[in-house]
Amino acid sequence: MSVRAFADQICQTLRSKGFQACLVGGCVRDIILGREPADYDVTTDALPGQVEEIFPGSLTVGAKFGVVIVPQETPGAADADRLQVEVATFRSDVGYSDGRHPDRVDYTSSPKDDVKRRDFTINALLLDPETNEILDFVGGREDLKAGIIRAIGNPEARFREDKLRMVRAVRFAARFGYTIEPSTLRAIQHLAPEIGQISKERLRDELTKILTEGAARRGFELLDQTGLLVYLLPEIAKMKGVEQPPQFHPEGDVWIHTLIMIGGLPADSSPTLAWGVLLHDVGKPPTFTPPAGPDGRIRFDRHVEVGVKMAGEICRRFRFSNEDTEQILALVANHMKFKDVPRMKPATLKRFVRMEKFAEHLELHRLDSLSSHGKLDSYDLVDRFIAETPPEQVRPTRLLTGDDLIALGLKPGPRFKAILYNVEEAQLDGTIHTHEEALRLAKTLAVDPALET
Repeated sequence: MSVRAFADQICQTLRSKGFQACLVGGCVRDIILGREPADYDVTTDALPGQVEEIFPGSLTVGAKFGVVIVPQETPGAADADRLQVEVATFRSDVGYSDGRHPDRVDYTSSPKDDVKRRDFTINALLLDPETNEILDFVGGREDLKAGIIRAIGNPEARFREDKLRMVRAVRFAARFGYTIEPSTLRAIQHLAPEIGQISKERLRDELTKILTEGAARRGFELLDQTGLLVYLLPEIAKMKGVEQPPQFHPEGDVWIHTLIMIGGLPADSSPTLAWGVLLHDVGKPPTFTPPAGPDGRIRFDRHVEVGVKMAGEICRRFRFSNEDTEQILALVANHMKFKDVPRMKPATLKRFVRMEKFAEHLELHRLDSLSSHGKLDSYDLVDRFIAETPPEQVRPTRLLTGDDLIALGLKPGPRFKAILYNVEEAQLDGTIHTHEEALRLAKTLAVDPALET
C-alpha cells in the first residue's frame, strides 16, 4: 500500500465514524504541482483521544498539540518499514511564549479556522480524498499559480510564532523558484536578527535542506537578501567582496565562487558533501593578503588550516554529529591536495583515494574546478586511476604486520609504526612484492638512524 492510499484510508475511516477528514499541507501543494509528496498529513475534527480510539497503536507524541501519528498495521513489519501518517485535529493556537510551541491549543470544528494558524498560503490547502476537491480558504491556489511565498495573515505574527518559518520561506522560494511576497519579505528582514533564538539543530536541518534540494545557490542568495545569512552563517557572509587571483578564479570573489559551487549541487546531494562545498573556502576571508609588488598576486596562505578550524567551530555550533563533522572537516582539509595529483607517487595516490567517502572529495574537486578555472586534468587523472586500478592494488593485503615486527624483537612505539608505514609505502609503490622482501626492508629500517619517527 502506498502512503497516499494509507492516508486516504485514514480519511475514509474517520468519515465513516462521522468526522470530517482531509489531506492537508505540503502534500496537497505537491499534488497540485504534479510532484511526489514526501509524506502525507491528515486534518480532522476528531479529537486526539478519539483518533487514538479509532486507530489502536497510534503514537501520541504530539497529542497535547492535537497531533497523533497513525501507523499502518502490518503484521511482522519492522517499525522503520511501517507507513505512518500524521493526523492533526482542527485547532487554533493561542500564544507562543517559547517562539515555537503554542501556549494553548483550542480545538475547533472548522477547517477554515485551522488553516489560519499555518505558515504560508501554499501550505494551507486541503484536499477531499473522496471528491479530489481542493479547499482553499487563504488564496493558496492563486499564490501557487503566481509563484509566490506569502505568510498567512500578519507576517510578523506568523514569524514570531516560530521564527524558523523565516528560513522555511527562503527554502520554499528557492525550491520552487518562487518570489517572496513583499510584506512577507519585509517581515523577515525586520525579524532576521532574532533567528538566533531558534535551536541550532532545527536551523542546521533547515539549512541542510536548502543545500540539498537542488536550488542551493538561489537559497543562499535569498538568505543574503532577507538579512538572515549574516546571523546564521556570518563566516559565509564575509566572503562577499573578498577578491581572488583572476588567473585562477576568473569568476569573481569568494562569495561568487561559493555560490557557483553550491549551485552545482544536485537535489539529494549528501549533507556532508553539501556542507563541505559551502565551507571549503571559509578560511579565505581571514587569510586574504593583497598583491605585493608589480608581479605579486592575491594570496590566502594557510587558508586550509584556518578553514578547518572555522568549519569545526561551525559544525559544533550547529550540533553536527561527530561522524558528519569528521567528514566535513576532511573535505575542507583535503580540497587543495588535488593540485598535487600529477606529481604524486603511486603510494601517495593510493593512500589519497583510500580516504573515507573519497567520492565526495572527488566531486567537491570537480565542482571547484568547474566553478573557477574550468580545468579537469586532476579530476580526470584520479577518475581514470580509480577505474583502471584493481581494488586489491589500492588496498593490498599487507606484506608485513605488527606481529612480524614483534617476532623480530621490536617493541611497539614510534619507530615500530614508522617501519610499518615505510614498508607499506614500498609495497604500494611496487618496490617490494613478497613477505621476504618486506622482512629484509624492516630489518634495515630497524637500525636506520635516518628513519623519521
